[in-house]
Amino acid sequence: MLRIPPLIFLLFGLLCLTSVAANAQVPDAATLFEEHCGSCHLADVIPRALAIDNMRAMSPEAIIAALTNGPMKQQGMDLTLEERRSLAEYITGRGVAAEPAMAFGACVPSFSSGWRGLDGGPKWNGWGGNLTNQRHQPFRHALLAAEDIPRLTLKWAFGFPNADAAQTQPTLVGGRLFVGSQRGIVYALDSKTGCTHWSFEAQSGVRSAMTVARLNDGRHAVFFGDYNANVYALDANTGAEIWQVEVEKHEAARITGAPALHGGRLYIPVSSSEEMLAADPEYPCCTFRGSLVALEIETGQLGWKSFSIPDEPRQRGRNPDGAFLMGPAGAALWSAPTIDVRRRVVYVATGNAYTEPAADTSDSIIAFDIETGVTRWVRQFTKADVFVEGCRDGNPNCPSRIGPDFDFGASPALVTLEDGQDLLVVGQKSGFSYGLDPDAEGEIVWQRRVGQGGSLGGVEWGFAVDGGKAYFPNSDHLTREPGGLTAIRVRTGERVWFAGPQEPVCAECTVAIIAAVTTIPGVVFSGSHDGAVQAYSSDDGSVLWEYNTNGEYETVNGLTATGGSINGAGAVIVDGMLYVNSGYGISGGRAGNVLLAFGIDE
Repeated sequence: MLRIPPLIFLLFGLLCLTSVAANAQVPDAATLFEEHCGSCHLADVIPRALAIDNMRAMSPEAIIAALTNGPMKQQGMDLTLEERRSLAEYITGRGVAAEPAMAFGACVPSFSSGWRGLDGGPKWNGWGGNLTNQRHQPFRHALLAAEDIPRLTLKWAFGFPNADAAQTQPTLVGGRLFVGSQRGIVYALDSKTGCTHWSFEAQSGVRSAMTVARLNDGRHAVFFGDYNANVYALDANTGAEIWQVEVEKHEAARITGAPALHGGRLYIPVSSSEEMLAADPEYPCCTFRGSLVALEIETGQLGWKSFSIPDEPRQRGRNPDGAFLMGPAGAALWSAPTIDVRRRVVYVATGNAYTEPAADTSDSIIAFDIETGVTRWVRQFTKADVFVEGCRDGNPNCPSRIGPDFDFGASPALVTLEDGQDLLVVGQKSGFSYGLDPDAEGEIVWQRRVGQGGSLGGVEWGFAVDGGKAYFPNSDHLTREPGGLTAIRVRTGERVWFAGPQEPVCAECTVAIIAAVTTIPGVVFSGSHDGAVQAYSSDDGSVLWEYNTNGEYETVNGLTATGGSINGAGAVIVDGMLYVNSGYGISGGRAGNVLLAFGIDE
């Protein structure tokens, strides 16, 4: 069994700590912290870190949840429940409250025996709204026009219990909004009121957006993945489990990207946290390989599984404890696959390598045959990009040259131009956007810089395409000039306009746009790391509306929730309503746990 490293609240979890409050309530908490956390949290080794004030603003319940069944469950496996509680109370300076894992409040939804599901009007299904992942909502589903945007007001708020991040993008079908939580609770909410129809508890945290489909017996099922690399099928009307399948056994495997559905099959991307485990010099790095898994929607039966790195890991040396170092590894699939029905291909974007030499499929776009999973072609954009966390002198897991961490976190978008020509549009953390020819094995048609790039730089989680233009948000979170939104002509790659970073809405906040953006006709919606939501004119980039999501909210499910940084999931616009998550207490963000719903006053 592999050794679990010292407790590290790293990327996707709780973060490095440079100083800790001394007034612990539990006598042994300080010693516990020093023994289990000090090697990482009392040294400046991880750049993606929360400030101590943000750490203290988190709830102790959120820390316990992250260590128990959330993104940091591997780091918490060596700790007893009492030790997790002691650490949580020590770090936050507050006692653990008796708050329920699932809170529904007094809000009661309107039930209907004739729920129509996919036939029930406007919808946003999955990550990108359709198979091509353009993240554009046409007016017939948005039912929100550009001239209406300045009149948007908050209609309701829903709080995620025991969470420091609101990380799952909602799916809305038939008037029901399906969303998961960091704690692993999946909710079906009434889209107009936020009242809970049902809830379901997964084995671990849920980040992936959800996909709804109709089964052969007429039932609707909602599909999603969790941080244990489980895929679930639930009855979308009742929340009852239909099937559950573990698609990857590796201890670091997780599912962050939404499943894509076509032809009775789900296509599941598998990512990992192994680059964080490698921060421990005693961890024998690395053995995880990203993969795309095809499952039958009726039963969960495996159709095929294809790895992003074809070669199995093999011995490449030993660490100081004598354990074998392994490789090749990495090339995780963080984002939802894109389906090309005409070419019978599934496109995926891959992450960086974890070991040297880097696989020639890392930082790439890969085209898999939709029927067999055989690789059709690979287009790599950054060679020799080997990146793991916590590199410092003496860590045998670190490469001879670290980074530059230019992996892909955003799904490719398949776009058909007016003359019938197709382009595959992609955005990378390098700060570059590209137009690729899908008929020429991804040959680059154009490229355009939209950011400086780097770790947490460039295009992070998603861009949008409305036909003629593509809109690329820029993160550059760790630089002096973060943020900005660039509109690109899809046919040529020429820049149409650039909207510079807005003024931050909170002190000492960054305006990096890490979250995905979404479009409706005439409007681009964006959420930034300072907690602001903006609506830009797609014609010229002028700001039509802005809302500061920071602060406390009394929610329809009876909790007092807070807004914070906006990261990962993008806005969803359906049936005259705008839905956006606020709060992201990981990756250097400010904690929060609220889903906000906006509409127009009649």
